[in-house]
Amino acid sequence: MRKNSILEDKTALITGASSGLGTDFARDLANYGCNLILVARREDRLAALKQEIVDKHNVEVAVIPMDLLSPDAPRIMYNQIRKAGKTVAVLINNAGFGIYGKFIDTPWDKIKKLIDLDIGVLVQLTKLFLGDMVKNDFGYIMQIASIGAFQPTPMYACYGAAKSFVLNFGEALNYELKDTNVSCTVVSPGPTKTEFLEVAGQKPNLYQRLTMMSGEEVARIGITAMLDRRSSVVTGKMNAFTVWLNRWVPRRLSTASAYVLTK
Repeated sequence: MRKNSILEDKTALITGASSGLGTDFARDLANYGCNLILVARREDRLAALKQEIVDKHNVEVAVIPMDLLSPDAPRIMYNQIRKAGKTVAVLINNAGFGIYGKFIDTPWDKIKKLIDLDIGVLVQLTKLFLGDMVKNDFGYIMQIASIGAFQPTPMYACYGAAKSFVLNFGEALNYELKDTNVSCTVVSPGPTKTEFLEVAGQKPNLYQRLTMMSGEEVARIGITAMLDRRSSVVTGKMNAFTVWLNRWVPRRLSTASAYVLTK
C-alpha cells in the first residue's frame, strides 16, 4: 500500500542499488510513490530490481549500469541524467565498501578504491546535485556512514576513518543548509544483513550475529529520519546505546573495545 508522501512523483537517485541497502532503499522509496534512478555495476541485478518494482508500484524506474570509480563517472552520470530531462530530488549516497584486516597487510590499490568511492565519489555527487536542489528549493540527501564512524576501529581502520569523514561532512553540510528547503541526513547502521562482511573479507562474529539488523528495517529508519530532515540517525537501539556510551569512555578504551567487537 502506497504511503502518502511529499515524494510522490519526485525522483530519487540511489547508488550501490544492485544489492543490500541499495535495494531496500529503492523498495521503500517506491512505496512513497517516488520514481527511481538506480546506479550500480551489475546490470543484471539492476534490471531484475527494476522489473520487480515496476510490477508492484506505479513508478518510473531507470537504471544506469556504471562503475563509479571509472574516470569522471559522477559527472558523466550527472550530465546523462540532466540530458534525459530528469530532476533529482533525493540523492542516496549508498555506494561503498569496507576492508577487514590490518592496514599494513592491505594492498594500496584496495585502500585507494575505498577512499575514492566511500569519500571522493560521495562528495562529488553531493556537489553535483546539491546546486540543483537548492535552486529548485527542494531536496533530500542521505549519506551512509556507520557506527564505526564514532570511534577508531582497528581492523577496519580505513573504513572507519572514511565513515567518520562522511558523518562529519554530512552533519556540517546539513547545518549549512538550515536556511534552505534542502537537508542532508547521515544514517549510521551497525551490522546489517547485506553483502558487506563478505565483501570486506570477514566472517560474522558473535557480536555481529547478535546485533544484526535487516536491511529493510535500516532503510525504513533511514528514510523516516531523512523525511524528518534530521541531521543524523543511528539505526537500532543497541547501536544507539553503543554510540552514546562511547561519549563517556576514554578514546584508548573505546578503540580497544571496537577491536574486541569487530575482530
